[in-house]
This record gives sequence, structure tokens and C-alpha cells, in this order.
Amino acid sequence: MKNIKHNKFQAEWRWRIHEIIFEADTLVGKLFDITILVLILLSVAAVVFESMADIRTRYGTELRTAEWVFTGLFTVEYLLRLVSIRQPWRYVFSFYGLVDLLAILPSYLSFFVTGTQSLLVIRALRLLRVFRVLKMARYLGELKALTRALHATRTKIAVFLFTVLTLALIMGASMYVIEGEGNGFTSIPRGMYWAIVTITTVGYGDISPQTFIGQAVAAMGMILGYSLIIIPTGIFAMEMVRTNRPREISTQSCPACSREGHETDALYCKYCSAQLNHTE
Repeated sequence: MKNIKHNKFQAEWRWRIHEIIFEADTLVGKLFDITILVLILLSVAAVVFESMADIRTRYGTELRTAEWVFTGLFTVEYLLRLVSIRQPWRYVFSFYGLVDLLAILPSYLSFFVTGTQSLLVIRALRLLRVFRVLKMARYLGELKALTRALHATRTKIAVFLFTVLTLALIMGASMYVIEGEGNGFTSIPRGMYWAIVTITTVGYGDISPQTFIGQAVAAMGMILGYSLIIIPTGIFAMEMVRTNRPREISTQSCPACSREGHETDALYCKYCSAQLNHTE
């Protein structure tokens, strides 16, 4: 009997924490999320200010203290997120789970590698939760559509990138042979760097061909670059048109795996099949 009461109390306690941390449908949950968003903004501002020499000289100690306070709060939040769901490993390896982990790791890594605390600006990615907090469900749906399109086009995009890298290798090797070390093309990797800069139409100008043949190759690379720009855009756009069907997305989070993006009439999680309410 005691075990039953204990398990019931534990389940209820875990659900209450989950409701506060993961859900934005209650007043307490919304206040919690808004508080976290404000803390994220303040922590990112502290990191940015600390990177400025004048401010760091005057307020360096205070800013570092603030960073550790924020890190401590986010660490506690992360641990509460883990204990409030039935399958914490699903949350750990989810997008938001990885972002939440990366938001606190740089501070602890700074004990071993100096300067890694500047990577705390990764916390800004956590601001994506603002769509859920403000109940912008249709924006969640649009984000989901973008994710589906990226996932569906990953093979085509990978083939495209491989082709571009192959062309860059050929152009780089050609310029290494044509121009040589005297004109700055000291190696094939250096030539590939120039080719990528040229194809992407960035054109830093730190390396440039001096011979007629080299300039002709450069001109072809520039034209090729303009031609290649439209390919990934077209692939992604067609996939968006094909897969982007309007769906009503709720702000509910699964109590088992913490994943979001469920339809408004969903009873079970489409990722782990758990029931989308607090019934244990």
C-alpha cells in the first residue's frame, strides 16, 4: 500500500514539474518560460559585454559572477527537465535537449580550456521556445514544415555539395598548375580555397590569377558560381511546395520524451507513442 501511494505521489510530483517546465498552457508554466527567456537574454548580454575590453576591465568580475549564476540556474533547470519525463534519454538527444546541454557546457569547459565561456551565446538558440511560450502554434507548424523539407532534401543537397567540392578540387588543382607558387597558389588546398571563394562569389581578392589562362578559368568559375546558386534553392522550394500541407499544431509537449509538434487532436505522441496527458 505504501509503495502504491509512493508511486502515485512520485508520478504526480513528476507531472507537476513537467507541466511547469514543458507546458505553456498554464499561468505558472508560462511565467516559468518567460522567466527562462529573460534569463537567457541577460546571460547572452553578459557574455557579449565581457568580450568588450573596456567593459571587461571595469566589470569583469561582476560579469563572470553573473555568468556562473546563470549557468547554475540553467543546470538546475536541465536536471529538472530530465527527472520530469519518463524517457529522459529521448530529451537528451533531441534538438532542444542538445541545445540546453550546450548552453551550460562551455562554462564547465572553461576550467580546462580558456575562453570557451564565450560559446555561451549558444544559449540564444533556446529563444526558439518563444513560439511555444506565446502560443504561436502556426509558427511551430511552419518550423516543422521547414524541418521536414530539409530532411527530405538532405540526399539531394549532399550530392550537390559533393559536386561543388569536386569542381573546387579540379579548379584548385588547375590554378596550382597554371599560376604556380609565384602568384600565391602555393598548394592544391590553397587553390581550392580560392576556387570556393570564387564559386560562392565572395571574392576576397587575397589571391588572384595573373595569367590569361588563369583569368579565363576564374571567369568560368564566377559564371559557374552564379549558376549554382539557384540549384539548392530550387530543390528546397520544390520540396516545400510538395510537403507543406497546412496542419493545426498544438503547443503540447509529450510527458515521456518531451517532443513537440503534435496535432491539436492527437491523443498519443507520434514519436514514442506515449499518452499525451498526465495519466500514468
